Amino acid sequence: MTQDCQIDEAALERLVPAFYARVRADTLLGPLFDDAVHDWPDHLERLVAFWSSVMLTSGRYKGSPMAAHLRHRAAITPTMFDRWLAIWADTTDAMMPPAAAAALQAKAARIAESLQLALFFRLGDPGRRAA
Repeated sequence: MTQDCQIDEAALERLVPAFYARVRADTLLGPLFDDAVHDWPDHLERLVAFWSSVMLTSGRYKGSPMAAHLRHRAAITPTMFDRWLAIWADTTDAMMPPAAAAALQAKAARIAESLQLALFFRLGDPGRRAA
């Protein structure tokens, strides 16, 4: 567990499924995720491993979030990132101590920014924005 913000594996194992239950129920994000994810138990396990690696430096996640998102580029919009971050903020605020929620939200914002740059930014295309 990180001492300063009270994040541990058990907390992530509760948080990630609760968050994605909200995502799946969302009218904007639910259809995208349900179309992209075919094995939810496996996906949730991988996402817990991802957040464990990101927040606890556990090294449990083996994969490429960038490649996964690029496969669905045509269906993803910047508005979807805003909605995902809003649901993440609501869920982390509800389920985690304030310092942990803030740390998770800050990390998610940086990840979202990186993914958006990869998905939407094009040099020489002033009509496209990253955010």
